[in-house]
Amino acid sequence: MATSRSGGLWAYLESRKNLTGSACGLAGVVLTFTGAAGPYWPAVVAGLYGAGALLAPPERPAPPDFPDPSAQLDEVRADFGRLRGYLAGVELPPGAGERLGELTGLLEALLEPGWVAEVLAADPDGVHAVSRAVRQDVPEAVDAYVRARWWTRMTPGQEPPERHLERQLTLLREEAARLTDRLRDAEARRQESHTRYLEDRSG
Repeated sequence: MATSRSGGLWAYLESRKNLTGSACGLAGVVLTFTGAAGPYWPAVVAGLYGAGALLAPPERPAPPDFPDPSAQLDEVRADFGRLRGYLAGVELPPGAGERLGELTGLLEALLEPGWVAEVLAADPDGVHAVSRAVRQDVPEAVDAYVRARWWTRMTPGQEPPERHLERQLTLLREEAARLTDRLRDAEARRQESHTRYLEDRSG
C-alpha cells in the first residue's frame, strides 16, 4: 500500500499539471521578491500554482501496442504451415483434392513473403479473410467431411459428404479469388493515380 502511494506521489510530481503549476508558482515567488505580491504573496503563489495546474494539458496515456499487419501475417503464415501439415494426412476424393489444391495454392501465393504480402497487409479486411480461411474455414470443412464420411459408411444411402466438401472448397476458392481481384484493382488504381500525377505535373 505504501509503495502504491509512493508511486502515485512520484507520478504526480512528474506530471504536466505539477510541472506547469510549479512554473507558475515560481513566477509568483519572483513577484514576491520584487514586492509586487505584497503581504498576500502566499495566496498569490498558491493561486498561480493552481491556475497553472488547471491550464496544463491532461496526461495522455499511451495507446495499446497492437501488432502491425505484417506481424499478423507472420502468425497466419505459420498457421498456414501447420494447416498444410494437417491436410497432408487427410485422404480426400480427387475432385475435392483438386479444389483444395487450387485454394491452398492461392493462399500460399498471397502469404508468400514479399511485395504481394505487403499489399495484403495494407488491406485489413483481406488479412481477416485469409486468416479466417486458414484458421477456421478450411480445417472445419475438411474435419466435417472426415466425420461425415465415417457416418455415411455406417449408414449407406445418405448424400455423399464429398459433395458438400467440394462445394465448400469451391466457395472458399471463389472468395479468395475475389480478394485477389480486389488487391489487383488496388494496385491498378495506384498505377493510374501515379500516371495522372505525372501528367498533371507535366502541365
